Amino acid sequence: MSMLTPPGMGGKKYRITGDRYPRMRRPRHRRRIVLTLVVTACALGLAGWGTLQLIDVFGGRGSTAQAAPDKQHCRDSGKADAAQARTAARKAPAPGTLTVNVFNATPRSGLAKRTADELQKRGFKIGKVGNAPAAYDKKVKGSGILLGPKAADAPLKVLATQLTGAQQKTDDRKGAELDLIIGDTFKDLTTQQNAAKSLALLTHPSPVPATDDKC
Repeated sequence: MSMLTPPGMGGKKYRITGDRYPRMRRPRHRRRIVLTLVVTACALGLAGWGTLQLIDVFGGRGSTAQAAPDKQHCRDSGKADAAQARTAARKAPAPGTLTVNVFNATPRSGLAKRTADELQKRGFKIGKVGNAPAAYDKKVKGSGILLGPKAADAPLKVLATQLTGAQQKTDDRKGAELDLIIGDTFKDLTTQQNAAKSLALLTHPSPVPATDDKC
């Protein structure tokens, strides 16, 4: 090949005269550049479409399919809460069905009789009234202790509305009677107004509001 033969001329010899030059072939790498640009544009388009889909999903547009199950869950939860409230109301006995023994575990005299009279005014039946048994006499540090049989959870809660801060305990007694043992810090029963409010909430509980934000 002569030094006058430009590259890409297929080995042919051309004579260069004057200011005219033979036409050169277009470089092949331009096709690669164009193809690369097309592929890049397609990739960017797909990436943008995928981003829009993610925004729709996390932005709440894609949650329509979950709306119906969530609403059904909230309705079921509300029904369950209402059923629990009705069950609790049925289990809470009226004060008139409970017999309460009142015992004084303090050195102060007259507390058992005065407390028993007040409970009777509030509708409770009164059993024994007197000094506390030796196991509790002068050993009750709080406002009082409420004692009942092992299956007396609901009756004890009803009696607890009358004495704020009293400790609730059960023992192996066979009867259904309850004991109210007056402790060292006892001053008086809960005011009748506050006791009535607590008793109303216990016997007629409101349904628990749903805590799920989706409800």
